[in-house]
Amino acid sequence: MPAHLDHQRPETGPDGLSVWTTAQRTGPVQRRGRYVPDSVKHPARMLPAIAAHAVHAYTRPGDLVLDPMCGIGTTLVEAVHAGRDAIGVEYESRWSDIADANVTHAHDQGAAGRASVVRGDATRLRSLLPAALTGQVALVVTSPPYGPTVHGLVRPGADGVAKFDNAYNDGTDKGNLAYRDLTGLTDGFEQILAGCATLLRPGGIVVVTARPWRKNGQLVDLPSAVIAAGVRAGLMPTERCVALLAAVRDGHLVARPSFFQLQAVRKARAAGTPLHLIAHEDVMIFRRPWKSVSSGEPKCSQGQSGHEGSSGRKVAGDPGEGG
Repeated sequence: MPAHLDHQRPETGPDGLSVWTTAQRTGPVQRRGRYVPDSVKHPARMLPAIAAHAVHAYTRPGDLVLDPMCGIGTTLVEAVHAGRDAIGVEYESRWSDIADANVTHAHDQGAAGRASVVRGDATRLRSLLPAALTGQVALVVTSPPYGPTVHGLVRPGADGVAKFDNAYNDGTDKGNLAYRDLTGLTDGFEQILAGCATLLRPGGIVVVTARPWRKNGQLVDLPSAVIAAGVRAGLMPTERCVALLAAVRDGHLVARPSFFQLQAVRKARAAGTPLHLIAHEDVMIFRRPWKSVSSGEPKCSQGQSGHEGSSGRKVAGDPGEGG
């Protein structure tokens, strides 16, 4: 197993856990030398170890991996380094250019898999990608946006701390799902998952990371909305896991919050709201049924898998130090 990964392939059996220890090292350390410097400018980057864990747990070398909202290409980079082929779709040209650069960088480092990035709207996935890909995808790994602005980066200045690189675009293009309300976001994400279901091979897997957030003090349950969207798209929910955003040290979690996460929690606690630092993302795992629901034949059971060794159960991570 390559030293950069924060996980190990879990042992088979009923004792597998649902926790992926994917933050034993910080995000910048995971990306250092593996991604081009401009990658840091994306406002909502997936941890490389989350994508790598999913790729290793649910595919074999040579399989095709898809990320319909690929951003800077994290899923693609981890897939090609693992000897899988990958295709990504990205709405904004700024990020698709960086994703292309990251794929080229991975190949320069000896990655064996092939990958390409398509610029376009993933809600039109079936018309955007070649028809020849229908039924060929083994795994989809992706994450919906949490809103038009997220944590981004900070820079100290004379007037205090300034935030930058915290938005998907300058706000003039509302086509990005990040600019929709929760209903619009889940409707668009359902369209994306329906397109993924067409491209997946029978028994193919979809891995979606998401987490709830608070808006005007109210909890927005995005993970449940993702599960509902997946079911409406014709996919079968099979697992719900946890991808840690905190390290595990001596049996304790070590948080890795951003400046603004710390600030938000401190303000909330001062106002009497018992918020805690974000320590994980939910991981919702779906499967394309082996038989079409419309055919009247039974779907696969939860324990079936698309190939020998794929994870039809909960997955355990390695609580030791990452390389």
